[in-house]
Amino acid sequence: MSQEKASGRTLREPVQLASGGRLPWRLEYDSSRIRTPWWTPIVSVALALLLCAIFIYANGMSPVTVYSKMFRGAFGTSYGITETLVKAIPLLLCGLGIAVAYRISVWNIGAEGQLTVGAIAATAVTIYFPNLSGFWSILLMLIFGIAAGALWGLFTAIPKTHFGVNELITSLMLNYVALLALDYVTFGPWKDPKGFNMPGSPVFTDAQSLPVLGGTRLHIGLILALVAVVIYYLMIRFTRWGYELRIIGANPTAARYAGIHIKRHIIIVMLISGGLAGLAGMTEVSGVSHKLMQGLSPGYGYTAIIVAWLAKLNPLGLVVTSVMFGGLIVGGFSVQTIGLPSSISEMLQGAILFFLIAGDMVTRFRIRRGA
Repeated sequence: MSQEKASGRTLREPVQLASGGRLPWRLEYDSSRIRTPWWTPIVSVALALLLCAIFIYANGMSPVTVYSKMFRGAFGTSYGITETLVKAIPLLLCGLGIAVAYRISVWNIGAEGQLTVGAIAATAVTIYFPNLSGFWSILLMLIFGIAAGALWGLFTAIPKTHFGVNELITSLMLNYVALLALDYVTFGPWKDPKGFNMPGSPVFTDAQSLPVLGGTRLHIGLILALVAVVIYYLMIRFTRWGYELRIIGANPTAARYAGIHIKRHIIIVMLISGGLAGLAGMTEVSGVSHKLMQGLSPGYGYTAIIVAWLAKLNPLGLVVTSVMFGGLIVGGFSVQTIGLPSSISEMLQGAILFFLIAGDMVTRFRIRRGA
């Protein structure tokens, strides 16, 4: 085995000149490189803004005007800021859960379904235990929401660890199962008889709703999300479990030889990942919509994938990126007043993801001198 292959690197052939000669450089791909430069997310966002600016200009509008309108709508007023933070809560919780799984290269893309079943389970408390006091009602809703999301994550972990099923497939398919379950209960047994034939559960009482902060729509789910971030940081940095996760993420083979039970860790991280997404569903249904209904999530679970990736799994980065994408969602609604659809925010999200993936690949290549 060559030295390059032994080090985990694959070398490309030297670039050929049209004359048949050779350039004094070669393009080298380092497949063992895990970390990407710190500036990659910044450049990715800048390029995404530039690309979308081209489409905005092609529609006869000024990109500066559009971006300014989006920024002012999301961060220019106290209402915009609180709405941005409301959107950031489920993004932060789902992104945090995805980041935990990504630590050991488990690609959980099922946060959308885990959020949905968490919301369904939390609503079940209001249906079957309608007379609980505020404290016990919220506490039981939290427990049910987290447990349901964790169970949904387990449905992905068990096939992966025991049968070698790719988690991308199972987690994605389970999203659709959760959405169908949402349709069933909102159109069927939990449909509000006083809801004018609209699908959805009865409206929650005050005892079943999360307390708000400062008379706004911002609820204490924000505090729960920030506490979860702090716990994540402490667990990753200062516990043996976090140390083992870092080893598995860096080199699974070495971790296996060191006696680390990788399958057990996969199950644990998927339970945590699903539980955090389930908590996001509980906070969304109890703190924002105050009823279970279709369209509860505008794709928070999918957007959280970009949030986690852009943050590079960093706790502080997760807070920043979740607020940024919450602002994108709110800013997308604000540009409707100047004739653009709110889907401009989705276009920006897709462009950011595209450039993140491209940047991750490009930074793995090196140009070296030599034949």
